[in-house]
Amino acid sequence: MSTSRWSSEVETTRAFADALGLPGLSDLHTHFLPPRVMAKVRAQFDAAGPLIGRPWPLHYRDEDDALVETLRSFGVRRFTALPYAHKPDMAEFLNDWAAGFAERVPEAAVCGTFFPEPGVAAYVASRAETVAVWKVHVQVGAFTVTDPLLDETWGLVAETGTPVVLHAGSGPVATEHTGPGPLAALLARHPRLRLVIAHAGAPEYAEFLALAETYDRVALDTTMAFTPFFEEMGGAYPPGLLPRLRDLGLAGRVHLGSDFPNIPYPYAVQLEALERLDLGEGWLRAVCWANTEALLG
Repeated sequence: MSTSRWSSEVETTRAFADALGLPGLSDLHTHFLPPRVMAKVRAQFDAAGPLIGRPWPLHYRDEDDALVETLRSFGVRRFTALPYAHKPDMAEFLNDWAAGFAERVPEAAVCGTFFPEPGVAAYVASRAETVAVWKVHVQVGAFTVTDPLLDETWGLVAETGTPVVLHAGSGPVATEHTGPGPLAALLARHPRLRLVIAHAGAPEYAEFLALAETYDRVALDTTMAFTPFFEEMGGAYPPGLLPRLRDLGLAGRVHLGSDFPNIPYPYAVQLEALERLDLGEGWLRAVCWANTEALLG
């Protein structure tokens, strides 16, 4: 797949950033994984697996080098790998791979993941000075954020202040581990955690927005939220929440996320969805660039 295949998408995406006077886009929620792991992830999407719940035709599918070049062609200047462990004894394999990916790709933040297992606090501590973003996915991992095996780790992550992109909402398919309740309990115990709630907490938008307003180190990312595809699954974002979402974004705590490359539509669809919210150019500049640049340093 050459980037010339996406020439019209390149034009649309770059025009979006240019119109806002931005040097590019900073995307906090993209995925790069070891090839065998990514192949299994794609197979789940292709089969509309039990945690996906509907057909999900992947728009982008290629090897890492080509996908990186695609993001570069779109003007994405900073992005992430966001590996996520779904079973014991997997996290450190993913962490080693993600560290190597960041060495090869200067735009990629160093990412890591952790899982409730013996020794988790030790390996998280060993990477505390190098990991820029952690990723945790309770739906795929089938665990609750309040698992006692993670308590020491959450305390460490709160102390270091490293952001955690956390999939805790019940979209696209609810499980016993998803929803705002466990996260509220976690934050009551560790209120200084720096969390970024994936997908704006879909479909529990109001509850996760309220948590972000209550805890000043909790943020939201826009990943797939507001797009027609996602609204078909979880319902439209409640219009009454938009003024609060605007305030949160202008306060530095809403971040552009796309889920590239595992999305069923062109990259620009996410940007167009944000523009349709009509929250102002200042909000778009903050969300699509300044907030994530400030978060990652």
